[in-house]
Amino acid sequence: MKTMTCRQLGGPCDLEHRGESADDVINAQDKHLKDAEKAGDEAHLPARKEMKGRWRHPKKSLGWYKDMKQAFADLPES
Repeated sequence: MKTMTCRQLGGPCDLEHRGESADDVINAQDKHLKDAEKAGDEAHLPARKEMKGRWRHPKKSLGWYKDMKQAFADLPES
């Protein structure tokens, strides 16, 4: 199990997402950003907009995805 923060994934806060894989924490970040948007959290809107763009254009965003997978792989087990 590893941990990445919202900030490490491109967001504005230090909420921790834990998962067995990079995909686990990326999906948790997506949910966090959706929830923040619904709650009217203005600070998270730019990150939410970027995440929506990545889901719509996955090939274009492959660099970000590879970077996050590598950052996750480099983390120590927690």
